[in-house]
Amino acid sequence: MKENVESEELASRAATGDAEAFRALLRLHYDRVFRVVYSVVKNQSDAEDITQDIWAAMPGKLRHWRGEAKLTSWLHRIAVNAAKDALRKSATRTRTTASYVEVEDLRRGEAEDAERRLSWLQTALDTLSVDLRATAALTLGEQMNFAEAAEALGVAEGTVAWRMSEIRRRLKTLAARDNGLDQEALA
Repeated sequence: MKENVESEELASRAATGDAEAFRALLRLHYDRVFRVVYSVVKNQSDAEDITQDIWAAMPGKLRHWRGEAKLTSWLHRIAVNAAKDALRKSATRTRTTASYVEVEDLRRGEAEDAERRLSWLQTALDTLSVDLRATAALTLGEQMNFAEAAEALGVAEGTVAWRMSEIRRRLKTLAARDNGLDQEALA
């Protein structure tokens, strides 16, 4: 009982800015707060950090302590709430990190798939005649329409249309031969 009266007197004085009273309160209750926090978070390093944060904020908190509850009960409530908040934040960070990792894995998989497809397409285009490759380079690579490609190649627009049809046909045949590369991507 004497400790409670002494602690509450120290808390009242510390609330008014008495640094010596605050240091004495800290010496009396630091370990108690740490034990409560540790019992919730079950990690020494985290418990140390949380306990330090609690005591760093304690001068401001003491101004709101009204003495309606025992000081130790009030400190326990602060410790438990801070520990629970830390666990919630950690869980949120863990979920966020897991989501990021999942998205990054999907992105990498998509990038690898796109790279594999591009490599296949380049290899397939290399099997075509020079005229067909030049037509593909202008219409697919440079995104020219048939009229622009025809002018650049010095051929009729109908020739460019036929060449593109022939390129598609040959690529589909190669894709089927190479065990069904997703032909929709080539269409």
